[in-house]
Amino acid sequence: MRTHEELLALFDHEMREHARPDGPGERVDRDGPVVRRSGGPDDWNGVVWSDPALDVSAAGAVVAAQVAHFTALGAARGVTSFEWKLYGHDRPAGLAERLEAAGFVPEPPETLMVAAVADLPADAGPPAGVEVREVRDAVGVRLMAEAHEAAFGADAGWLRDHMLARLAAAPEEFFGLVAVADGLPVSAARMELYPGTRFAGLWGGGTHPAWRGRGVYRALVAHRARTAAARGAEYLQVDASDASAPILARLGFAALTTTTPYVYRIAS
Repeated sequence: MRTHEELLALFDHEMREHARPDGPGERVDRDGPVVRRSGGPDDWNGVVWSDPALDVSAAGAVVAAQVAHFTALGAARGVTSFEWKLYGHDRPAGLAERLEAAGFVPEPPETLMVAAVADLPADAGPPAGVEVREVRDAVGVRLMAEAHEAAFGADAGWLRDHMLARLAAAPEEFFGLVAVADGLPVSAARMELYPGTRFAGLWGGGTHPAWRGRGVYRALVAHRARTAAARGAEYLQVDASDASAPILARLGFAALTTTTPYVYRIAS
């Protein structure tokens, strides 16, 4: 069994320093001491890793170089913002201040939580009246987007477009779930499969307010844990919100560190 420190180091190595594209239009490249993902306006754009040896005196120039890169990407591909994903253990210690000085705005922090797939309860089913469906086509993607909008109160058009592109380009790496009650989508979640790593990622879990506290979220986690085990993943990781972190902790997930999105809005 790996220690907390060993597991965090494994995550940094496999999921950050050696990150992979998350869609057909994305690329991942290393620019000196940072690794970044670049894509189109419906993709996630940003910095996923910085070298722990990055010197504080050089951090300002490194940050400015990424602003220049993504600003040029905005002009070429219509990207309107990008993110520097800063983890609680990242160095140098003054990197957050350098980001804010360059115009980045921090969003609420999340907790990086990880669990061994073999240790998770995988037998939890949905409550009475709820059917969990695996998403395999555009109809399922539409239902997922509707559930996301009901759960978070925000337009999910970008997410629908992104999922449709992922489903078309690499269906073997796409895994989505939608929970339906009385013909309406009440919850949805997806799992990212990362070939060549020991991790799978849980993303997008959200439930309609009227259905919270009934075990729907737990059932979606259990379904994904079963699938992750069948696909050979050793660990599940989640960037957990304050709402989901207590549920995940009860299921056996451990908190490794925090992650804060620092967002830069590209001027039009």
